Amino acid sequence: MPAATSAPAVSLSKEEIQRYSRHLILPEVALDGQKKLKAASVLCIGTGGLGAPVSMYLAAAGIGRIGLVDFDKVDYSNLQRQILFSTDDVGKKKTEAAGKRLTGINPNVKIEIHEGHFNSSNALSIIGKYDVVIDGTDNFPTRYCTNDACVILNKPNVYGSIFRFEGQATVFDPRPMVEENGREDASASKGGAGKRRGPCYRCLYPEPPPPGMVPSCAEGGVLGILPGVVGCIQATEAIKLILGKGKPLTNRLVRYNALDMQFKEYKIRRDPACPICGDNPMITELIDYEQFCGIRGEESDTIIRDAGSIPTITVQQLKAKLDKNDSFELIDVREKHEHDICHLPQAKLIPLNTVPERLSQFDPTKAYIVHCKMGGRSAQAVEIMRKAGLNATNVAGGITAWAKEIDRNMPVY
Repeated sequence: MPAATSAPAVSLSKEEIQRYSRHLILPEVALDGQKKLKAASVLCIGTGGLGAPVSMYLAAAGIGRIGLVDFDKVDYSNLQRQILFSTDDVGKKKTEAAGKRLTGINPNVKIEIHEGHFNSSNALSIIGKYDVVIDGTDNFPTRYCTNDACVILNKPNVYGSIFRFEGQATVFDPRPMVEENGREDASASKGGAGKRRGPCYRCLYPEPPPPGMVPSCAEGGVLGILPGVVGCIQATEAIKLILGKGKPLTNRLVRYNALDMQFKEYKIRRDPACPICGDNPMITELIDYEQFCGIRGEESDTIIRDAGSIPTITVQQLKAKLDKNDSFELIDVREKHEHDICHLPQAKLIPLNTVPERLSQFDPTKAYIVHCKMGGRSAQAVEIMRKAGLNATNVAGGITAWAKEIDRNMPVY
């Protein structure tokens, strides 16, 4: 949203003036700035690790309207980092629990719930209602969908991502440049060269990685505090955009390494050949992002290859084979620290990164069934093994599906 030249036509109550007093005495915010925050609207896509601190700080800051998009329910595994939720919220819809918590933080803020999957069928209608978008998603289809919708609608997209001990954040701002006369150049919406304020997600990542190549936080892990740091950066950038103060992260990407406690900044530029924000855009409407990213189904934490690419069995089929003592060798391609948490006693541990160097040790006359945590890494292992001429099959859902559907006493991590 372009910064307003004067305070919006909203007022603050006596209680709000007291609540925001530490903002009001900042010359960069003051009364006019707090009114801008109250008049503004922000959409948080995802209420997980990033969406939790972002939405809490935006609510506390007095953003007038906050939209929440999510389809998931609160799980015990969320509580290590998603500080928006408590133990009592486990099993509840995330949007429902989040809305209640945010209202408790600041009842002056209007919380709008968008329950369900965010995709090409609803992205434009949802994003169109808000001034600033926060990308707190954890999968590529939603990230590309969010980016494309923001470019089409000229909405700033405050992006963040986290993995293990590292995170990054930037502002993808496709809005028209402001000329000296204060007017916005309308040609930016037509892809005019240099007319947009900054690059988009596709300028940085033109194509998604192959399915299963990048593990999710559910498979790779994440330090619980990390999304708090990155989320706070996103919330800060959103507030700066609304106030029209400071230097936004547009054209800059910040990477944070928690282990080394280092922040590094990288310059990023708009790609004139970008298919959606470039000089001659080829994408003018939203597409099928599941297909674009080579993903099928609606698994939120894992990536399963197309059914025709590699043989796959369910955990029920695996159990039947074990019960019948069928002739095969079960391989676990997780890491040792994961194996220590839970494992199938019949499985031989061969971490994925060691599979290529150990191909000569496999017996080409044997049948191999491979599992990991949720099916992504084992799909990669099976592909490597089959290219080497081995008879290998993947276990859909991995040991997580086994724990949920076969052995309920097995811990889930």
